Amino acid sequence: MELVCPAGNLPALQAAVDAGADAVYAGFRDQTNARAFPGLNFDESELRAGIGYAHAQGCKVYLALNTYPDSARLSLWHGAVDRAAELGCDAIIAAEAAVLAYAARKHPDLPRHLSVQGSATTAPALRYFHERFGIARAVLPRVLSIQQVERLCQASPVPLETFAFGSLCIMVEGRCQLSSYVTGASPNRHGVCSPAKFVRWDEQADGSRSVRLNEVLIDEFAPQEPAGYPTVCKGRFDVRGEVFHALEEPTSLNTLDLLPRLARAGVAALKIEGRQRGAAYVASVARTWRAALDHYAHSPDTWSPNAKWHEALGKHAEGHQTTLGAYHRAWH
Repeated sequence: MELVCPAGNLPALQAAVDAGADAVYAGFRDQTNARAFPGLNFDESELRAGIGYAHAQGCKVYLALNTYPDSARLSLWHGAVDRAAELGCDAIIAAEAAVLAYAARKHPDLPRHLSVQGSATTAPALRYFHERFGIARAVLPRVLSIQQVERLCQASPVPLETFAFGSLCIMVEGRCQLSSYVTGASPNRHGVCSPAKFVRWDEQADGSRSVRLNEVLIDEFAPQEPAGYPTVCKGRFDVRGEVFHALEEPTSLNTLDLLPRLARAGVAALKIEGRQRGAAYVASVARTWRAALDHYAHSPDTWSPNAKWHEALGKHAEGHQTTLGAYHRAWH
């Protein structure tokens, strides 16, 4: 299975390559990708340097163009496809039909991967994208049980990629409206969930903190309590007098225990989430998964998860806890 790692900037890209990634995924410094935070992503010269560094070590570079343009801005996405081809990217990762159609028409030799933002969760959906746009791979949303993933691997006309580790999204990717509801800016259309310009932290004399998103109180933290980046889905809210994580607790997906089953199912690639995270995160997580995959390739019949791997991944988990998410649903 291919190990696909995040690259939010050039140092993170280099860290992923050095740690053994088979491929990295990156984005331009604009709204064509779903991690358009200030300080992240690449301009053309940085991406050219990153592609050169990766290719020199046999690592592929995929460009995320996974947001949804409107008609007035579609030319920005078309231009990004052109630049991806010119720079030598190994594939684009796109969700919107017009972007995929343009890439297929103008750059037929540039492989097209269907983004998780495309929300393709059925075999007919995968066949449609393959027949209509010639996709070479599809990234599955993180809402499917392991049984559903196994069935899709059998029925899909293209290889499938699944998320292996990183921050979870409880919404069907590409369809979340929470950030847009509170701020007017959506990760699906504007490239960022909870834009930084709407975030306000207030610290009290005792060290406690509160955080607001566009003046909406998202959470309050006790002194020394770890605080993550504020998103609506992972905030704590007063619901009939009880304050709790009403939508989702901060936690990270960790599918390490399922590695043999995903391999037997025929999953082509494992994806690490975290383009908004730093080079140290990328290096540690990539190195851990590289070790796990290499051990499995060498001894698939006797493979078992190493406690040190779980310990290393746990240090980078959101909220210091991990889950199998929808993979472990009893119903499917």
